[in-house]
Amino acid sequence: MPGLYLLVIVVSAVGVALLDARYRLALWARPLTTAIAVFVGTAFFVVWDLVGIAAGVFVQGDSPLYLGIELAPHLPLEEITFLLFLCYLAAVCAGAGSRLLARKEPR
Repeated sequence: MPGLYLLVIVVSAVGVALLDARYRLALWARPLTTAIAVFVGTAFFVVWDLVGIAAGVFVQGDSPLYLGIELAPHLPLEEITFLLFLCYLAAVCAGAGSRLLARKEPR
């Protein structure tokens, strides 16, 4: 089913965003800082991917789950979406970790 992989990433991102909104862990607590971190992290990993693709290390496999939209050779749309999700998830996890550590500090 074309697009299933992208759909799963988007549904997962919505779930993480709902947790973020509920507990104000990243984007809902510090929107500008989170947006910058997510976009800088995503840009870093896109460059990493492009270098890997140019070196012949990364190649796009054939899967019926991809939409078939390539932004560059061997760089499907799903990869960029996944990298955005990965960086946002990391920011939310960092916010949750910071909150948990702050609870355990003696007052």
